[in-house]
Amino acid sequence: MKSKVLIVDDERSIRDSLKVVLEEEGYLAQSAADGKQALELLDQQDFDILITDLKMPEIDGLELTKRCLQAYPQTAVMIITAYGSLDSAIQALRLGAQDYILKPFDFDDVLLKVQRIKRQKEIMLENKALRREIHGRYDFSNIIGQSPQMQKVFDLIRKVARTKGNVLITGKSGTGKELVARAIHFNSDRANKPFVAVNCGAIVGTLMESEFFGHKKGAFTGAIQDKDGYFKIADGGTLFLDEVGDIPIHLQVKLLRAIEEGTITPVGATASLDVDVRIIAATNRDLMKDMEEGRFREDLYYRLNVVEIKLPSLNERREDIPLLVHHFIKKYNKELNRNILGTDNETMRILMNYSYKGGIRELENVIERALILCEGDYITKQDLPPNMIGQDYDSHMPDRLKDAVAAFERKHIINMLQRTNNDKEKAAKLLDISLSSLYRKMDELNIKK
Repeated sequence: MKSKVLIVDDERSIRDSLKVVLEEEGYLAQSAADGKQALELLDQQDFDILITDLKMPEIDGLELTKRCLQAYPQTAVMIITAYGSLDSAIQALRLGAQDYILKPFDFDDVLLKVQRIKRQKEIMLENKALRREIHGRYDFSNIIGQSPQMQKVFDLIRKVARTKGNVLITGKSGTGKELVARAIHFNSDRANKPFVAVNCGAIVGTLMESEFFGHKKGAFTGAIQDKDGYFKIADGGTLFLDEVGDIPIHLQVKLLRAIEEGTITPVGATASLDVDVRIIAATNRDLMKDMEEGRFREDLYYRLNVVEIKLPSLNERREDIPLLVHHFIKKYNKELNRNILGTDNETMRILMNYSYKGGIRELENVIERALILCEGDYITKQDLPPNMIGQDYDSHMPDRLKDAVAAFERKHIINMLQRTNNDKEKAAKLLDISLSSLYRKMDELNIKK
């Protein structure tokens, strides 16, 4: 789309010459003889760039700049000024004008500056679109799941996102801990500040203090320049510490101090720095056991675990598998340029009954592989990994997906009742539902009390 430029000057020769030069370069240019006429045009249509002289009758360039930036913030302003009016041009720049051009014109310079402003506007629009995309991508409502377990997770995300409290996310590998951390950040008042994700298990122990807190030049061999650490980079935003249980015990003390005091001291520095960082930590380890065995500090644990969000494994939320399968088919159709419509009933039964050791990541890998191998409109069991086909599953499950889910729920609830010797309170606790919900399910699924 061509950029639209409005030229405002009380000298007709200047208006006409600038209009001709800009139109020859592919811009859509209009002109106005004074500030009043310019405001009328701005009110009628959108302009990308306003080029205005400073000295004009009725409404001068400074007043026009001020009104334009207030009422039409999408329009960038460039000032035309003579050498003797540079003070006024500087005043206009302070009001928010992007640039200025000097009389007499060098038209190449004018075109270069207009092109630069156009590119800056494009970058701003791209950044806004990217921020909207990121916010949408990490909106908690886009985390796939309708199971009761995931509804509890969504409820917690809504509540903690509004606060500044630290959060500990626990769960097995492949349950989506980083996705939840990003959802919390992008739904908080820190959404426009940095989100810094750190895999604590991937950092060499000897470099961990420098990575977290930064260092000064010459602090140690190889420190050839000052470096900001993760805390400084995340200032004002969120620091996500994935696999926090892998942090060495000697560094846990310094981490605790940084969190409690809101200050850090780079390696080799004498003065501390203030930082405002929200901590979201995640682990697949049993930190309670680590505390008992002296591998994790108790005071750090309780500082991190203001609110705990425990993510269920995929095996604990099997009713979400059809939704996830649909999501991954849609995703990899786009990435692999395929047009797979779904799975056949037998394949869905296999997917729902398979025991996933790698959680959601394993399911995603299975679907990506299936889309690569699939030769028809629907994924069949021949497109699945051999170990999945070889695993036992109930071939007597009904074909309709709704009936298959109900049959699985019925079988699973009966198994839990048998495990607890028909103790419904214990069974409800294992199922992670209320006792009243268990009784309702038993009625719905015709399970004898």
